[in-house]
Amino acid sequence: MNIYIGNLNYSVRESDLQQVMEDYGTVISTRLIMDRMTNRSKGFAFVEMENDDEAHNAIKELNGAEYAGRQMVVKEATPRP
Repeated sequence: MNIYIGNLNYSVRESDLQQVMEDYGTVISTRLIMDRMTNRSKGFAFVEMENDDEAHNAIKELNGAEYAGRQMVVKEATPRP
């Protein structure tokens, strides 16, 4: 399952986020979205988890949780239209 994580502090790195998500299950990939012009984080990421039950648990536990001084938005990612 692909998970959207938003409202991230700009100092959060992919490796930091992967460690947080691995507490809830097996992570296949982590992609922190970067601004092409400034090479700075845009404040959101996508994490793909192997098991849907683990992913749903991570969403339930982490949505609204504070991480690096900001309240995260964590939900199932929807495909682009």
